[in-house]
Amino acid sequence: MNKDLAQLRDLLVAAQTEESDCAREQTKAEQDVDQVRQRAARDQQRLDSGAVTSPKDLENLQHEIASLAKRQSDLEDVVLEVMERRESAQARAAELTERVAAVQAKIDDAAGRRDAAYEQLDAETASVTKEREVIAGSVPADLLKLYEKLREQQGGVGAAKLYQRRCDGCRLELNITEVNEVRAAAPDAVLRCENCRRILVRTADSGL
Repeated sequence: MNKDLAQLRDLLVAAQTEESDCAREQTKAEQDVDQVRQRAARDQQRLDSGAVTSPKDLENLQHEIASLAKRQSDLEDVVLEVMERRESAQARAAELTERVAAVQAKIDDAAGRRDAAYEQLDAETASVTKEREVIAGSVPADLLKLYEKLREQQGGVGAAKLYQRRCDGCRLELNITEVNEVRAAAPDAVLRCENCRRILVRTADSGL
């Protein structure tokens, strides 16, 4: 989503740049039209005043007025063409601005939910850590040391529940000999799985 946002922002910058360029081009074209219009008005004023009496000068003046009118028309067409391109760029910029805002809102929402999830995980981790410290304080030191060693060796799981004669650590079922040994063991005896060597935790669901 961040990649999409970056692409949209690039397109938005391009549209805004084009609109800005068109604005400058439009201003220049309008100034050119105004200059031609002013010159034509001065020539027309000279023609109407009667100050020019020479037939040749009158012909030249009339020809210049006609040329200026053509020039003004061409420049006004340029202004219209630039205005159309500017309006198109403005429309694209407006659309892209909305799309950027929509994608940014989605990213912000996702970031907010992610941060909330992290906060919840942090709180749960703190709670579990505190609970573990309390429990660890009641476990004999040698058993805790064994558990920590096994946990490091077995991917973070040092003890596994014995459920229906199956070790929840390696998912293998104990054979009848192993089951009988577990049955005969004292309630406080530390039992280990013959396969994965994790500490076996007996419960009412162990199937013994």
